[in-house]
Amino acid sequence: MIFKGLNKYLSFSSLIILGLTATLLISLPAISQPANITLRDLAQEQNFHIGAAVSIKALRNDPTYREVLAREFNMVTPENVMKFKPIHPERDRYDFTAANEIVAFAKANQMQIRGHTLVWHRSLPDWLTETEWTREELMEILRRHIFTVISHYRGDIYAWDVVNEAVGGKDSLRKTIWQQGIGSDYVELAFRWAHEADPQALLFYNDYDGEGLGEKSDAIYSLVKDLLAKDVPIHGVGLQMHKSIKNPPKPEDVATNIKRLGELGLEVHITEMDVQIHNGTGTQEERLVKQAKVYQDILGVCLKAPNCTAFVTWGFTDKFTWIPRAFGQPDFPLIFDKSYRPKPAYQALVEVLSTANH
Repeated sequence: MIFKGLNKYLSFSSLIILGLTATLLISLPAISQPANITLRDLAQEQNFHIGAAVSIKALRNDPTYREVLAREFNMVTPENVMKFKPIHPERDRYDFTAANEIVAFAKANQMQIRGHTLVWHRSLPDWLTETEWTREELMEILRRHIFTVISHYRGDIYAWDVVNEAVGGKDSLRKTIWQQGIGSDYVELAFRWAHEADPQALLFYNDYDGEGLGEKSDAIYSLVKDLLAKDVPIHGVGLQMHKSIKNPPKPEDVATNIKRLGELGLEVHITEMDVQIHNGTGTQEERLVKQAKVYQDILGVCLKAPNCTAFVTWGFTDKFTWIPRAFGQPDFPLIFDKSYRPKPAYQALVEVLSTANH
């Protein structure tokens, strides 16, 4: 694989020299490998989805962003523009403009689309949160929102994150406008409504800190198992995987959790992966190597599990990432740097996909 990496960075003049030097070509057999091998190429050989969340600002304004996105990935997730507030800014008005742009880009480049997200306790408009609603009114608002958004994209969206981050603590749901205004059955209702709106779409429950073994993942497991017992149409669980090199997930625990979800008949997607390095130790180079190991481990676990069918990073370039803004300090959590140069994490993913047998 070292020669694949070398080939990727050879200049045009270097290639001419190599082409004129037969003996050197013979001594470097890996040079015959495609110079433009990509994550997308490797993933498609495995019948696997490799994806990234998409910033609408970057998609609109940065040609390199668009080029790398289409080249490297076969799946996209709208980062923010399908959330309730931007897509449903007034009670009787929807704004699909930005989301439509991402969907159009994905379709033009033969990429699958994960819809994100229909039901969440954040990114809600003032008209919704600043009014007192009866249970019946709130149910109708949520039902209509789900039907309107899914119907608009029926046939275009491969999978939906129907409910996002609903689990609060052990065996309990987070107290949100939906849980308190409708009741805990809002989760069940949301999945049923989503399935009615598009029976062909895969429907996922999505959450953070539930990838390994512990109280949170047990609560998620109990929730989805209970939904299945009620014949609720749920097809998978999304493991967000916002992690850091200081406290990385244990691959063996992630594998065990994915396996038990598979035994329920559920798919698993890694849905929002990024790996912070600011709180780690060592030089910048050492921290980037540690970061690469986290990416490598998680993709490796996913590829070994027959029910883990997608690996999506939350963005793909450090030029556009939510981490520094959220944590108030510089960080470099993604697989390309700010100049779109592949980092060790990118090379680690290439290595895993190159040797996998999914």
